[in-house]
Amino acid sequence: MIKKVAIWSGAALVVLLLYLLLWPVPIDPIAWEPSPVPALEGDFAANRVLQDMQIFATPNSHGPEDVAVDAEGRIYVGVEEGKILRYAPDGANPEVFADTGGRPLGLDFDNDGNLIVADAFAGLLSVDPSGAIEVLCTQAGEHPLGFPDDVDVDSQNVAWFSDASFKWTQHEVMHEALESAPNGRLLKHDLESGECAVVLTGLHFANGIAVSPDDTYVLVNETMRYRTKRVYVRGPRQGEVEVFIDNLPGFPDGISTGADGIFWLALYAPRNALLDSAGPKPWLREIIFRIPAALQPKPRRHPFVLGLVENGKVVYNLQDEQGATFSKSTSAEQVGDWLYVGSLTEPAWGRIRVSELPRR
Repeated sequence: MIKKVAIWSGAALVVLLLYLLLWPVPIDPIAWEPSPVPALEGDFAANRVLQDMQIFATPNSHGPEDVAVDAEGRIYVGVEEGKILRYAPDGANPEVFADTGGRPLGLDFDNDGNLIVADAFAGLLSVDPSGAIEVLCTQAGEHPLGFPDDVDVDSQNVAWFSDASFKWTQHEVMHEALESAPNGRLLKHDLESGECAVVLTGLHFANGIAVSPDDTYVLVNETMRYRTKRVYVRGPRQGEVEVFIDNLPGFPDGISTGADGIFWLALYAPRNALLDSAGPKPWLREIIFRIPAALQPKPRRHPFVLGLVENGKVVYNLQDEQGATFSKSTSAEQVGDWLYVGSLTEPAWGRIRVSELPRR
């Protein structure tokens, strides 16, 4: 009996190994070498500043990924359930402003007071003050929008937005993360002419978008390369691309343009040692893909926001290393003295006063 059990156990182990090593997968991972993860010290020193945020619930919903504020001070968030919620300026009385039927991610107001929405499934949308929805763009260049992620509207009423992946959708986010291929794009939509165009391709999970105060360049996060790129779109350097900040200690998600030349960068979570070690080993990422989702690497509860100036220097370092009340920070938007922080999964968003934050 013991011998039979051993034989069957051995056979099961062989089958498991063959599955983990050889079972076909839909992704085609590429090899890359991450830089050593920076320690949480100095500019990135661990702290608990974000424990002081005011927290506002999203009733019967979760995942207020981005936050936008209109001219009257009302606050808008898009949630996993497809709705856009609107709050009074003090964060009270949440109500459904619109329902996209998709997954609203990035939000920003255009120059005419319409809310521009990067919806992961519905495309680039415009929602007028009454809540009526217009589809602006579902394709750019040769590819349909696969995973619209973030949007920022400049002073000339051009919406700059990211397509995280033309290959994988938001439902397949781990496909994109583990493949780590250059499937992302920076796009633009002229809200006056209606033209939708490709600005830059070859990005590794294109995510947050921020336009410079003078409209000459756009910052775009590459989540799966732990960096932010600067793309010059007007002026004498138009067409040039450079790295704005590199080797971040976490996964860069949203970025926005604040006051006094500050760019607010939200890190979804600190980097994961297993994913870093799997960077140069495509076969290991295929194994990770094959294991059950419950056993795949998970982000830590550790919200993280950086304030950066034009040369990429860190001047604000906001964290909650305990993840006590909030996690998976995906956006940080400054309006007046408030910094609003969104989350991909929490049933709430938060805000904290900029004037009370420690500056480096």
